[in-house]
Amino acid sequence: MLVSKKIVRHELVGLNAEIIDAKNPSLIGIKGEIIDETKNTIIIKHNGIKKIIKDQVKMKLKFNNQAIILEGKELVGRPEERIKK
Repeated sequence: MLVSKKIVRHELVGLNAEIIDAKNPSLIGIKGEIIDETKNTIIIKHNGIKKIIKDQVKMKLKFNNQAIILEGKELVGRPEERIKK
């Protein structure tokens, strides 16, 4: 999918995200703005701050007025290294 290739190279901070599937069921339904990102985690502002391990979730991101469903595994890596893929 062309759109998911673009989102992998895009800066995630500032995008809205919703966790739609996770190894930990208590994470499902968390949604909010991504405020920070590391190699293995994203941090979402949702009634406070939630740190989420990327490779354990499937999320829906809003990107260019489109909803994109993406496996967190595709986002593992430092943001500056992902653009080289």
